[in-house]
Amino acid sequence: METEKTIQILIYSHAFFGGIALISGLVSLIAKKGKITHRKSGKFFFYSMLSSALTALIISILPKHENPFLFSIGIFSSYFIITGYRALNFKNKNPNLKTDIIISWIMVITAILMLLYNPIVNQKINIVLTAFGTIGLIFSIRDLILFKKIDNLNKNWLKLHLGKMIGGYISATTAFVVVNEFFPSFYGWFVPGIIGGIYITHWMKKLNKNSYYRQG
Repeated sequence: METEKTIQILIYSHAFFGGIALISGLVSLIAKKGKITHRKSGKFFFYSMLSSALTALIISILPKHENPFLFSIGIFSSYFIITGYRALNFKNKNPNLKTDIIISWIMVITAILMLLYNPIVNQKINIVLTAFGTIGLIFSIRDLILFKKIDNLNKNWLKLHLGKMIGGYISATTAFVVVNEFFPSFYGWFVPGIIGGIYITHWMKKLNKNSYYRQG
């Protein structure tokens, strides 16, 4: 009984922090990049999103609530927001990358497990796990390659920061959309990603054209 109460508290906490992440993340997206509002709301988003993801990880390993799917998605979300936040350090000439390398390798391993779990255990392919696992694998391997090229890392820190943080917001929005069943079938898992992908593409083009946003 006590365990179930604890789990309920964790579930409510997960939803609470997720709600804060949605609101603060939206403010950060709308606010002018680099300004105080963007930075403060961005920090609120980072810590609330991280708290939501961590509570999801804890819930997914508790008795009678074991959920490899929820666990892997929690890792996926955590990876994007942590690496997005840490990308701010890449504007330094000689950033310490030990922690970043470990995080990327954790994502590589998780992504491989996401891709193989269903085919091995249930003898079928899960579209959502396959899509998320593929995305996680591509991004984490790309990071590991980029870590070997410090000059490129220094040059692209802002692209990495914005791309990953927006990716984290896409994860939060996807969870909200799926839980509330805003779209039929599995479409809710992909609609936020498609819209977010278009937004990320918009910002990447803007960064390439405008030198103001490239200033550290």
